[in-house]
Amino acid sequence: MTPLHLCILQSAGDIHALGFLDQARYLRYQFRRLGAEVSLAKNRLRQDAINIVFGAHLGFDAELCRRYRCAFLNLEQLGEGGAAVSADYIELLRQSCVLDYDADNRAAYGQDQAPLLPLLYSPYLAVAEAVPLEQRPIDLLFFGVLNERRSRMLAQIEAAGVNVAQFDAPLYGPERDDYIRLSKAVFNAHFYASSRFEQTRVAHCLSLGTPVIAERGPETRPHAAFEDAVHWVNEETLAEFFTQDFGSAEFFKRSRDHLQRFKSADPQASYAQALQHLQKALPGRNVEVWQPTWLNLGSGKDYKTGWLNLDILESAQPDLVLDLARPLELPLRARSPLAGELQLAAGQIELIYANNVLEHVPDLPALMGNLLKLLCLGGEIEIEVPYERASSAWQDPTHVRAMNENSWRYYCDWFWYLGWFEHRFDLIEFTWLDDNIQACEQPSAAFMRVVLRKVETTPHERNKVRMLRADFGGLPDDPVDS
Repeated sequence: MTPLHLCILQSAGDIHALGFLDQARYLRYQFRRLGAEVSLAKNRLRQDAINIVFGAHLGFDAELCRRYRCAFLNLEQLGEGGAAVSADYIELLRQSCVLDYDADNRAAYGQDQAPLLPLLYSPYLAVAEAVPLEQRPIDLLFFGVLNERRSRMLAQIEAAGVNVAQFDAPLYGPERDDYIRLSKAVFNAHFYASSRFEQTRVAHCLSLGTPVIAERGPETRPHAAFEDAVHWVNEETLAEFFTQDFGSAEFFKRSRDHLQRFKSADPQASYAQALQHLQKALPGRNVEVWQPTWLNLGSGKDYKTGWLNLDILESAQPDLVLDLARPLELPLRARSPLAGELQLAAGQIELIYANNVLEHVPDLPALMGNLLKLLCLGGEIEIEVPYERASSAWQDPTHVRAMNENSWRYYCDWFWYLGWFEHRFDLIEFTWLDDNIQACEQPSAAFMRVVLRKVETTPHERNKVRMLRADFGGLPDDPVDS
């Protein structure tokens, strides 16, 4: 059986991508029950696995499907009255292997047989000694994005005398779950006019042992497991429910019954069908040796999907552990569990990105020399580094240098000191950046952004090298014919 790999896409600084952790953990649990090997990562695809991608509606390069076996889990409400997703996303779903949580979404991308994955009870979220419902300090918890109708409903609830708790900043994962377990109930209301049931949120709260009071509109069609597991309300019955029912002895009795019934919901058959579908729809195939043209010096939080990500630390989960500040023999052939077979050759790379990397490198001339070899003529390096006079410099104990506006002269003007002859770098962009990485004047600078381009040296420059170097710049040997 081909392993499964769950990939959560997260753009830089997007904390809301953590919202996919609940669904990813649930899929991992269900597929492992079926004997599958399942891994989970952020932004990283695996060449040796079937990748189930979360968050592709925020952007995904469809060309990656040529190198990786990808299925896409759609968790958006699609179609009339649903989420405003891009045409590119709908086309991606139309042409790909798709998994969905709601049958009503499938018409939007034209795949009536896309496997459905119900998100139901999660046994791993249960705790041995939960706080009794009546003793919990939070009366009613609401979390999620507010819009006009949700705000109106929350105002009605508070007018009925119920205190509604909300987070003052986005909160996800186990940190959010701690508050859910301390709540007498969670309130769920539709965000979109399509009013599809928010299955993930409700199932997660019920699995944590917290009752859910959920809005049910005329078009809401929940999975059968929720019919007798949720307190259902609508805008007309909202005030009456929170005035007369909520917090009563009968409310807590029915809530405990709901929670107990929900535990019996087991969608294993649906996951078994989906697993069989994935194995059949995405078989193994021969992939050519990858010759990347975009190179990212760094990994960890700076990992770039679709680039070759290098790092000297295995813990940063790069595509390849490689120290380019050491001697490098090209071409280099390697195998990566993420990227598969790959090759690096001289003149292969078009673009290199180095975000706060150069200040850490002990032998920077060696690194820059290797990057010069790897770049094609006209290829560029985009660099961001701390400015030496800013508080951002020397904060990290692994910094070995600070940089200023003169730090690039060796690689552009004094290149012969480094033993370079035929090529050098040309400084084509220099920008001061403030603490928010926005362009600024030098007195406010915390960082520098520099773009260097690989260029050929001129005849005059090469002649100057011959004058300055000890070996005349490597003259030919001129053998005598025998």
